[in-house]
Amino acid sequence: MSTLTEAREDSKTSLGRQLLRRKAITTMESEAADGGSGGTLRRSLGVLQLTMISIGATLGTGILVILGQAVPVAGPAVWISFVIAGVAALLSAVSYAEMAGMVPVAGSSYSYSYATMGEGTAWVCGWCLVLEYAVSVAAVAVGAGQYVNETLSVVGLQLPDALSQPPGSGGLVNIPALVVVLLATVLLVRGAKESAVVNTAIVAVKIVILVFFCAVAFTAFNAGHFAPLMPMGAAGVSAAASKVFFSYIGFDAASTAGEEARNPKRDMPRAILLSMLIVTTLYVLVAVAAVGAKDWQWFGDSEAALVQILAEITGQAWIAVVFAIGAVLAICSVVLTVLYGQTRILLTMSRDGLVPSVFARVSPRTHTPVAGTWIVGILVAVTAALVPLGALADATSIGTLFAFALVNIAVIILRRTRPSLPRTYRVPLYPVVPILGAVACVFLMANLDGITWAVFGAWMAAGVVLYFAYGRRNSRIGKLAETEYQEARA
Repeated sequence: MSTLTEAREDSKTSLGRQLLRRKAITTMESEAADGGSGGTLRRSLGVLQLTMISIGATLGTGILVILGQAVPVAGPAVWISFVIAGVAALLSAVSYAEMAGMVPVAGSSYSYSYATMGEGTAWVCGWCLVLEYAVSVAAVAVGAGQYVNETLSVVGLQLPDALSQPPGSGGLVNIPALVVVLLATVLLVRGAKESAVVNTAIVAVKIVILVFFCAVAFTAFNAGHFAPLMPMGAAGVSAAASKVFFSYIGFDAASTAGEEARNPKRDMPRAILLSMLIVTTLYVLVAVAAVGAKDWQWFGDSEAALVQILAEITGQAWIAVVFAIGAVLAICSVVLTVLYGQTRILLTMSRDGLVPSVFARVSPRTHTPVAGTWIVGILVAVTAALVPLGALADATSIGTLFAFALVNIAVIILRRTRPSLPRTYRVPLYPVVPILGAVACVFLMANLDGITWAVFGAWMAAGVVLYFAYGRRNSRIGKLAETEYQEARA
């Protein structure tokens, strides 16, 4: 009779208990080692490749695609917006570095939340990451059409707007964006190591072209372009910082490589922090050079501002072509690395039973989640082809900020609950830094417009429906009896 009563009690409180159930870090590590029934990923990435994944997912996004939208909002102070966003991202990056060294798996902030705050919070975080990764890939790919046209214009050719712009921006379908995403998908299916080699080469190219742009732009530098510094006031600078924040998500993509890093506990913190330093420095330099070369009102709403600046300064068409080709490669790199992160997040969620098992199937030949990669790639390609850039970028920012805030909180929780757990990197000035990181994320979220919040709310509502329709019933940890769960946590 008592057993029956206990079972009924468990039934009454099963939802609450399930939402609060945490996954042991040791369990995550063992699943990463054996891959469960889906197969294992191959550990083939060193600190250079991890750093390049982080830079590849970050560098170029804000400068090559979003600069034309950020300058009209912030004015000449757009470089301050990049600094604010960079500092906010760095506060979270150091928390990521600590967590990545402790939880070297593919789940990134989803796994960190599962280990510290339970399945409910982990699901919300994972659902935000789906928004962050998939939408950011599409948002960056949208800019490919404009740069392809800049390249073709030298030989007198141009794709019509109907085929190079999405609906809402004067076109029907963005073919270049579609092609870029599908090519990245094909490369990812072939293998993580192969993808990392290609990405490293592309990252080197885009660092060179950005340095080249700065060298040329500074020859036309006019200090008068920075007066007045903040024509839209501090509110404009803050709003622009919220807009460009999505261009700092690269270190988050690097943290999804935990199961494919050769020495994740040592190399992942190094890669995250090194990439943040490189990216922030280049972003600020390029923003200063661009505004110094052209009055801020010139930028309008261009998605290829840097190419146009080079063409006007030099008067040499071939220089603009070289830069435009480099810009397309830069966009390809972002698409490749962020799409990589998306597939690894879904792989981890699939192992936990929260999304269909197809995402966790790893090919024994390529050691990649082939089916999941194709599903994600096709869905993102269609989105990139049909949805305008602005709506995509803002939606990405809010999902990113929410996930980053959770990681800062996760650091604080683990410091209090597991103080003796080995840490290969520790957040400096604890607990000030993670608290400031969480506050900065909330501040930037508050600066996003009402439409973005409405989209975010609708996305979260859809996530709740999906969790109750599929995740709750199929969760592996949710199926455990209370005694089994306690044994797993021991």
